Amino acid sequence: MPKLCATAGLTETQRDILAAVRTFVDEQILPVATELEHADEYPTEIVEQMKKLGIFGLTIPEEFGGLGESLLTYALAVEEISRGWMSVSGIINTHFIVAYLLSQHGTEEQKRNYLPRMATGEVRGAFSMSEPALGSDVSAIKTSATPREDGGYSITGQKMWVTNGGSANLVALLVRTPEGHDKPHRNLTTFLVEKESGFGQTAQGVTVPGKIEKMGYKGVDTTELLFDDHRIDAGQILGGTPGRGFYQMMDGVEVGRVNVAARAVGVATRAFELGISYAQQRRTFGKKIADHQAILFRLAEMGTKVEAAHQMVVRAARVKDAGSRNDLEAGMAKYLASEYCRDVVEESFRIHGGYGFAKEFEIERLYREAPMLLIGEGTADIQRMIIGRRLLEDYALPG
Repeated sequence: MPKLCATAGLTETQRDILAAVRTFVDEQILPVATELEHADEYPTEIVEQMKKLGIFGLTIPEEFGGLGESLLTYALAVEEISRGWMSVSGIINTHFIVAYLLSQHGTEEQKRNYLPRMATGEVRGAFSMSEPALGSDVSAIKTSATPREDGGYSITGQKMWVTNGGSANLVALLVRTPEGHDKPHRNLTTFLVEKESGFGQTAQGVTVPGKIEKMGYKGVDTTELLFDDHRIDAGQILGGTPGRGFYQMMDGVEVGRVNVAARAVGVATRAFELGISYAQQRRTFGKKIADHQAILFRLAEMGTKVEAAHQMVVRAARVKDAGSRNDLEAGMAKYLASEYCRDVVEESFRIHGGYGFAKEFEIERLYREAPMLLIGEGTADIQRMIIGRRLLEDYALPG
């Protein structure tokens, strides 16, 4: 096991799961990650192995065929998977959030219908809030669900930045419904939209145009979703009651931010491993570059940042697992871990010198992947707003 990022108080089951995931990463992901990433190829074989390992059902309750593990277990597994290739963790993240939304907010019928098949990976989830002109202002969503005479709804609009938009066959979709509240966020509803995997028209009134070409975070498909009079039953409203979508999605985003923070720790851990290994092999001026004080200081700072970010992820996950609100802890973890990840990757890149610029070296891939973590599940500025407001609540002056 690694010297950094040790976690106290884990059960034997948790340790066994994480050991299995780490072995899987070392043997099945790391040897092929760079090749698949450069080809922007979906990791089909890796996904099939994750199904067999039970990773898609890691947090789904045992009564629905999952392993019933905690957010902490999931976050630590994500650290390991992201250490191998961040895109693989993206494949399970949106799936995990949809499973979480169903477990926490779904009707019993919705849970029985979807969760057992999600646990096996037969049903794969994606969730969608963002729109082309939306940015971080979720309450300004324009995609709408209009009531029909038969009691169902008609959805029309355009969604953006949908991770697993092509490969998923179940989408948790946040849209505007006419509830009549004076606060815009009270007029939002989450629908469970079923579609076929793939691109083009994947359901009546649903089109997935194709993959969005990205600087990094390749392999996983990121797409738009176009809705044109998509007819859907009222029974597909998450939890059965319209107007609760904003609350539901924000609950999902909290656990999603823990996931992004865990991803950042995984990427930073790999960058540190590569940097400290290279520093002990490369020689200049008659000695290993690790023996030069400038490199030694870089390694010290990198290791400290990896460890600090990991401990914040653990705290954020444990607060949520205890049933408490964790937007402060999740925001802090996501903000710090993503910023530190960028720093550690860049320092490792500098340690590699000119070789870090060559595509054959793994650090080149990490250098393109790290920026996504700065904006995923809310930008750094959004996290600072959340953190600042919560701190003002906690430290409000009397009266």
